[in-house]
Amino acid sequence: MKEIIGVIGAGTMGAGIAQVAAQAGHKVVLSDTNPEQLLRAEQQIKKSIDKLIEKGKFTAQLGQEILHNLQFSTQLSEHSQASLVIEAIVENLSIKHQVFQQLEQVVGPTCVLASNTSSLSIASIGACLQDPSRFLGIHFFNPATLMPLVEVIPGVATQKEVTNQIENLIGSWHKTVVVCKDTPGFIVNRVARPFYGEALRIYEEGLADFATIDWAMTTIGGFKMGPFTLMDYIGNDINYTVTETVFAAFYYDPRFKPSFTQKRHMEAGFLGRKSGRGFYDYKEGSSAPVPTEDFNLGRQIFERILVLLINEASDAVFMQVASPAAVDLAMTKGVNYPKGLLAWADELDAGWVLERLESLFTEYGEDRYRPNPLLRRKAREQSKFIL
Repeated sequence: MKEIIGVIGAGTMGAGIAQVAAQAGHKVVLSDTNPEQLLRAEQQIKKSIDKLIEKGKFTAQLGQEILHNLQFSTQLSEHSQASLVIEAIVENLSIKHQVFQQLEQVVGPTCVLASNTSSLSIASIGACLQDPSRFLGIHFFNPATLMPLVEVIPGVATQKEVTNQIENLIGSWHKTVVVCKDTPGFIVNRVARPFYGEALRIYEEGLADFATIDWAMTTIGGFKMGPFTLMDYIGNDINYTVTETVFAAFYYDPRFKPSFTQKRHMEAGFLGRKSGRGFYDYKEGSSAPVPTEDFNLGRQIFERILVLLINEASDAVFMQVASPAAVDLAMTKGVNYPKGLLAWADELDAGWVLERLESLFTEYGEDRYRPNPLLRRKAREQSKFIL
C-alpha cells in the first residue's frame, strides 16, 4: 500500500497537488481551515478529472478511484498518519510557522514536512521546527496537474536522505524533478526575471510597444507567449510581487529591479486577464493591438532579452544553484522555453552572447548588464555549458 500524503491549503495549488498525488495512487488528505474552500477544491478536482475522462485519459472507474483516494478535512490532526505533508498556503512566514509548529505535534517522527513556497527561504520556514532535518521545499508550478516541473529545494538543515527520498517519490508521480539550492527564486523564478524585466525596460525606453515586443519574442524567438501576454496571464499583482520579493532577497541587486510600468498597472487594477485589462484590454468587443512587424527591430528586441536570460542562467550555475542540465530542464519544463538557455548559448557561441552583453554594459553602464564570470570563462576557453 502506498504512503498517505497530506496537503495543507485547498487553494488552486493545494488542490492541484492533492490531485497529482491521488492520481499517483496515494491516499491524500487535503486540509483547510475554510470549509467553503474545501468544497471549491473538491469541485475543482472533480471537474478536472471529468475533463480527463472526456478526453480518454482516464476510464470512469479510474476517475472514481482517484476521487475515493481523497479526503477533505478542516483539522490538521487528520494528517497524523501521513508520510509526507506539503504546505500550500499564503506566502506569509509567521502564518507558515504557526502551521508547521502545530503540524509537528501531530505527525509521526519520520514524516517529511515540505512547503510549496515560491518566494520564501526554506531555511527560514524550517527554522521553527524542532527537527528541521526532515523539512524541505517542493515547488510545483501552476497548474500542478499539467506542468511537469517540480523544484525540490533542501534547506541547510535538510538531511541528504530526505532529499533523495522526495526526489524519487515526486519522480514516481510522473513529474520532472530538479534539485536546487535554497536561494531566492530557486531556478525558474530567478532565471526568468529578465524575460519580464528587460521587456518592460525596452517598452519604457520607447523602443517598442507591448504588442511589438510580444511579436518579437514569439515570432522571432519561438517563445509560446510574449512577456506582456504572459504577465497578463499570470496577473500583474502576482508577477510584480515575485519580482519585488526576488529584488529585495538579492539585497537589491539591479539585475532584478522592478518596473514602474508594471507597478502602475497593478496600482490601477490592470491585473491582466482576471481583471479584464492589463497590458492589453480583454473586455468584450476590444480589438488586439497590431505589432510593428519590423524584423530588424524584432531581432534586436529578442537578442537583448535572450542574452540577459542566458546571463542569468549562467549565474545560477556559477553560484552553484543547480547544474547546467538542471537549469535548462527547469526552464523548458517549468516555463516552456523553446530551448534550454545554456544549450542556446552553446548553439549561438558564448563569445557572441558576451559581445552583446558587453555592448549593453558599455552603453548603459548599469550592473543589470554585467556579464557573468562563468560566461566570460566559456567565451575565453571557447567551451560549452552542456558537455
